[in-house]
Amino acid sequence: MIVDHARLMLHRLDCGVALVSFLDLPHQKLKAIALITGAMSYIIVGILHFTHEAFFVSMMPPYLSFHVELVWLSGVFEILGGVGLLVPKTRRFSSYGLIALLIAVYPANIHMMRHPELFADVASPLGLYLRMPFQFVFMAWALWVGQPNRTNIHD
Repeated sequence: MIVDHARLMLHRLDCGVALVSFLDLPHQKLKAIALITGAMSYIIVGILHFTHEAFFVSMMPPYLSFHVELVWLSGVFEILGGVGLLVPKTRRFSSYGLIALLIAVYPANIHMMRHPELFADVASPLGLYLRMPFQFVFMAWALWVGQPNRTNIHD
């Protein structure tokens, strides 16, 4: 029984080491945490585009057509971008794609900011205003975690 438990623990450790090796995580802990956190956040929010579709449709500016389809499309690209950040060979391209996505959905953020009465149950008007500059923080984050590992000590 103890031997079986030890084998299982070693197997889990081997799987963890293999996963870390596959992900080729940045050597800097903060960057590795930022990469995983960002990737998982994009994947989860992308899934929410399908499970909470009505909310995301409500964010769409009225001057755009095909609201549902655009919500689905942005959800798919959020999921793909998040998964792509986890794959070393697609990490840089995915980070650029996520930046493009953040730019593409910026009109929805502007719509929310300009019409806070429509989103009173989600955030305060101040929160909607403060959300705007954070989109640029998210872009910088995506750019940072998308850069390849460097071997020097300043990584």
